Amino acid sequence: MTDPFSEIDRAHAAMAADEADDALRLAFFGVFADAPLVILLEDEAAEDSVSPRVIEVSGVPYVLAFDSDERLAEYAGEIAPYAGLSGRGLAELLDGQGVGIALNLTVAPSEYLVPPDAVSWLTQTLAHAPDQAEARPVAVRAPADLPAPLATSLARKLDGTGDLAQAAWLVVAEYSDGQHGSLLVFVGAEEAAQPALAVAVSEALAFSGLEAGALDVTFADADSALAERVARVGRAVELPRRPVVETAPVAPGMDPDKPPRLR
Repeated sequence: MTDPFSEIDRAHAAMAADEADDALRLAFFGVFADAPLVILLEDEAAEDSVSPRVIEVSGVPYVLAFDSDERLAEYAGEIAPYAGLSGRGLAELLDGQGVGIALNLTVAPSEYLVPPDAVSWLTQTLAHAPDQAEARPVAVRAPADLPAPLATSLARKLDGTGDLAQAAWLVVAEYSDGQHGSLLVFVGAEEAAQPALAVAVSEALAFSGLEAGALDVTFADADSALAERVARVGRAVELPRRPVVETAPVAPGMDPDKPPRLR
């Protein structure tokens, strides 16, 4: 087997070790949604459409997807056409078509069949927009540790967001309506970047298995009084930057602004 310790392998192994643990199942799908996948095709991709190779399992059609091109090549046994797409992108393309996803079939410990209803569930989960809070924080204090599933999910979702905000601080906030709870404050985020950061935190919650109220989000200008307060009492949350990569031709499906169509 090729590369037997990918992130998907680890998430799948944890899920398989305790199939009754919903949090581990959610964590697996969180990793799957963010993972770059390669899809085996019947023929070379057109400029804006692809024709995936489909197999049937118990009468249900499945598209073949792998978390590395080496694994795809191992399965195909020959040079084969493929397209690249994230797990979420593939789920969105297949949603409502009665087609599932066969992940790493026969070539990895994480081989897994994602049936059509799970594809639809994943798409719906990812499409859920974060709620807008009405109450405003009136005081902040030092936070306790986040639950481990949320901390892990949040770290994964915030990976690569270092270009979207100057800093992020975790605090406990007291609100004008008398409520209190964990609050993540992004400092110095441009207005255009704020929805993406809010969605990242919303997805981290969704795939942690915790209730939505476990972590709120707000934004502060770098020179604001709130930014000064949270920097004084809060815990810094790492916002890693995306690595700089050399420009290269984009494989079919890898440009998120030009997702392929199925044919």
